[in-house]
Amino acid sequence: MPKIQLTQKGFDDLKIEHQDLLKTKKPKAIDRLSKARSMGDLAENSEYAAAKEELAFVDGRVREIEGILNNVEIIANNNTGDQIQIGSSVTVEVNGKNELFQIVGEFEADPMNKKLSQNSPIGQALINKKVGDLVEVNIPAGKVQYKIVEIK
Repeated sequence: MPKIQLTQKGFDDLKIEHQDLLKTKKPKAIDRLSKARSMGDLAENSEYAAAKEELAFVDGRVREIEGILNNVEIIANNNTGDQIQIGSSVTVEVNGKNELFQIVGEFEADPMNKKLSQNSPIGQALINKKVGDLVEVNIPAGKVQYKIVEIK
């Protein structure tokens, strides 16, 4: 099984989420389920069904995070600023405007916050490129050209 690549921040964030699930959310979900169970007839108890579903979700997320943490490869940004790699922050010029992206492992991608997976079309196009390079990317809206302005 290939290693799951994360930046140090992504790894730390997952560990924090894991602890929060185990120490806060799971005990609350168990308590909610216990209270709902004491309300009587379980067949018609919507609170019991909701509490049971919440606990299953928390348990599923805990297992998912543990699977990631047990198979992780932390990618250190040893970037000297000359080539884009996982962990790089890159400023690109697109349509006359500058945008800042961070290239991350696929499990910490968050396009709304400009964190792009190295496996995304834009991420793949930017990996190993240098300042001054022009990159053309096919996205659903058509072709977009990015000029690499800065790498950190």
